[in-house]
Amino acid sequence: MPDEFYLAPANVRRSFDKAAKTYDDAAIVQAEIRTRLLERLDLVKLQPKVVLDLGAGTGHASKALKQRYKTADVVAVDLAAGMLVEADRRQSWFKRFHRIAADAHRLPFKDASAQLVFSNLMLEWCHDPDAVFQEIRRVLQPGGLLTFATLGPDTLRELREGWRKIDSYQHVHRFIDMHDLGDALVRAGLAEPVMDTERLTVTYPHLDALLAELAASGSTNLAHGRARGLTSKARLESLRQSVRPGSEQAALSISVEVVYGHAWATELRPRRQAGGEVRIPVTSLTRTKR
Repeated sequence: MPDEFYLAPANVRRSFDKAAKTYDDAAIVQAEIRTRLLERLDLVKLQPKVVLDLGAGTGHASKALKQRYKTADVVAVDLAAGMLVEADRRQSWFKRFHRIAADAHRLPFKDASAQLVFSNLMLEWCHDPDAVFQEIRRVLQPGGLLTFATLGPDTLRELREGWRKIDSYQHVHRFIDMHDLGDALVRAGLAEPVMDTERLTVTYPHLDALLAELAASGSTNLAHGRARGLTSKARLESLRQSVRPGSEQAALSISVEVVYGHAWATELRPRRQAGGEVRIPVTSLTRTKR
């Protein structure tokens, strides 16, 4: 039985497929975080041959990664095929990237096939971050880098607290703490994890503007424990009263906690075969000249 915060991949896919054509106009916050995550690559000396953009959405990061790493094969990966259709609009004639519809919990790539995995605001839509990190570790070549941004627990705090005054359903997703994500990276076998957070405040003229933006960007409530059916006018009005701006505020202020992380891939542990036999690739026994 799924817990109340479980996110069914099929529901996530449908939500973002539906929002594919309206996403870019609504995803202002997502675009700002993407820019900040890309800037962090300036500090990393890396010349990857294969780059995976997990949760690529409409392809803006994939295009930027292809411009940054001109000789690399950049692969835009997203659960929603509709988003990847829109991503094709980002293509240029000479700097094209690949597009693959896939679930990050089960990536369709060979072991050690990529040198960089980039992921902007995808992890919060995955029901099992441990499995995602394990898959990322599997596809990263030793010496490869994972860099990502996701949302922390304070995100949409005002909306969550407003709903708590009205009912006991889950109206806002569970966002995982930075330290728990760092522990998950270590469990997956990723090394030297570095985590930090940044808090943003986004203002809206009123609650309806926030809700419209969430819907247009596909960022709707998909938690298993959500209330079913349409929200009544009375309950929506109660929410407006609960989260309205203070008497001295001209706009509604909403919190966004951004969690940034990166970690490196080390050598995969040898896989134990039946009968206790351990097979070690010959390549792992040779010294690489640096």
